Amino acid sequence: MQLTGALVRAALVGIVIATPSLLLGNTSADSNQVVALVAIFAALLTFVEYAVVSPSLIEFRDAPPFNRIRLLSLFVTVFMLTMIVRGSVVATPMTELVTVIGRVISHAMDFPFSPVRLVTQAAPLDTPPEALDLLAAAAGMSYLVSLVTLAIFLIILRLWNWPTHAGQFNVWINLPTFDPTAGGDVVKRLLRDGRVNVSLGFTLPFLIPVAVQFAADVFAPLSFESPQTLIWIVALWAFLPASLFMRGIAMARIAYMIEEKRSALSRAADEALQAV
Repeated sequence: MQLTGALVRAALVGIVIATPSLLLGNTSADSNQVVALVAIFAALLTFVEYAVVSPSLIEFRDAPPFNRIRLLSLFVTVFMLTMIVRGSVVATPMTELVTVIGRVISHAMDFPFSPVRLVTQAAPLDTPPEALDLLAAAAGMSYLVSLVTLAIFLIILRLWNWPTHAGQFNVWINLPTFDPTAGGDVVKRLLRDGRVNVSLGFTLPFLIPVAVQFAADVFAPLSFESPQTLIWIVALWAFLPASLFMRGIAMARIAYMIEEKRSALSRAADEALQAV
């Protein structure tokens, strides 16, 4: 059963990565080969992480639907951005609807120092107006998906009592990169790491465009006329902050659970002493 689940998850990860190449259809052979290699590597990593008893990289493996929400969010983002790019070549009612929604969100977020405006300003000066329009629509759509993702996670956290709704929660299996022996109180370290992740999630939409502009000054500027480049940069620009937000909120939730468990044990010990 565990191997079957690992295989299904690996296939889904590969499909997400290959989605732009599969739907656009006019990509080059070299680009398709690179996408295939990345998809195979990501699928193998996912399979190994979910097939072994204890993972080494993937967090919250046994705390559904945390990773399912993240994967679905990335897939929806990539799919929507692919539809926007595809609509510039072959317009359909669906591509036009997605593009219009992206433009509406982009216009609503188009104010000084907003993340969406910073994304469009990160494009090279010689970028055609059509590509800038696609970039703005893609940024608006990806930002909308990230906000909806956070809202869904918060609703599940509140209504389903995540992560204990599915039974016992093993902190060390679900947080393989967190070292409990590093020193200091575990609860304080979880809260600290949670705050750091939330802070990064808040600032990353502003930092990524700056990093792209800096890389363009040092290396070759990125061409947002390339469909694959536009899709993946904008998708990761919105997905990574949302993922960090989710991780920070989840770690704070786990810290609260541990503290609550400690308080319950302390009360039980006090009651036992009083009974004696």
